[in-house]
Amino acid sequence: MKPLFTKGPSLGVRLLVLVVLSVALMVVDARFSLLKPARSQMSLVLMDAYWITDLPGRLWDGVASQFGSRTELVAENEKLKTENLLLQGRMQKLAALTEQNVRLRELLNSSALVNEKVEVAELIGMDPNPFTHRIIINKGERDGVVLGQPVLDARGLMGQVVELMPYTSRVLLLTDTTHSIPVQVNRNGLRAIASGTGNPERLELRHVADTADIKEGDLLVSSGLGQRFPAGYPVATVKEVIHDSGQPFAIVRAVPTAALNRSRYLLLVFSDNRTAEERVNAAAQAQESLDAQGGGPTIPTTVPKVVSPAVPAAPAAAPAIPATAAPAATAPAKPTTTPAKPAATHPAAAKPPTAQPAAAKPAAKPPVSAPATPVGRE
Repeated sequence: MKPLFTKGPSLGVRLLVLVVLSVALMVVDARFSLLKPARSQMSLVLMDAYWITDLPGRLWDGVASQFGSRTELVAENEKLKTENLLLQGRMQKLAALTEQNVRLRELLNSSALVNEKVEVAELIGMDPNPFTHRIIINKGERDGVVLGQPVLDARGLMGQVVELMPYTSRVLLLTDTTHSIPVQVNRNGLRAIASGTGNPERLELRHVADTADIKEGDLLVSSGLGQRFPAGYPVATVKEVIHDSGQPFAIVRAVPTAALNRSRYLLLVFSDNRTAEERVNAAAQAQESLDAQGGGPTIPTTVPKVVSPAVPAAPAAAPAIPATAAPAATAPAKPTTTPAKPAATHPAAAKPPTAQPAAAKPAAKPPVSAPATPVGRE
């Protein structure tokens, strides 16, 4: 007699098969890129799950905001007005500095972006692995995000995009142990490399000489030497500098300026991808076109003014030539009459008198130039 229910594999065998399959999937995902398309497609399905799980929180925030007290709103309004006034004053100074920077760059015949294009993104998830500092934002490949794109908040740099999906992206934070960024001390321009330590509140500067001019409180900004992060953005503030006489390098610890574990809204920086040579060539072409537009109309206006007074000067000198030519012709007449006596006795000597009148013709040219000088003086 056959049993009513057939027996399958035992629970232990099933568990073993599932464990082996899970390990195989983790190894394939870590070593190869075969599962990235599947992960990208799964993110489309998980977007609805993210929206549904975040719905209670958004509903609670909406209800709580409706029942806020009037006094709190009035106090917050006054505080915001004061901050807005201070920010407007700083913006006026920043606008003047920006215009001055633009003029200096034009004088140096160079081209560079004064303000990069940015786009606001929102943090929607975090990596649960405590040894990996990664976050997920709600901007992806469909929004124009690219690999390696810098991400910052209102205080400074946070990290860079390391993985793209259609509508989301993964960002590697500065404090991850696998991340490093070239920085420089804002006070004196000292260059160094800031590396992550795995602690969200600490960065370390590697291979800083023990005699380097760096001290507590120095602001570290991005140097732009890695061609990944734009130059001049705050990165960290030096918190501790330890000098050991027995070690060639000092121990420098810094605190990131960005709120890595508190910021919710971030900025994606779209910087200029042109090389320095391309930017210089573009600036040179723009300067040449500007010079052509500014100097073109002045050339024809000055040429007629110089040529016009020289043209009537020629007829004015013409009547002066015959007036001086008459006395010049009488002056050489005396030497021609004196050798006329020996010309009768010596027939061979008749040739020199013929040469003398021929020489008298070039002698008439100096008198022509003589009256020309007073005409120029007039």
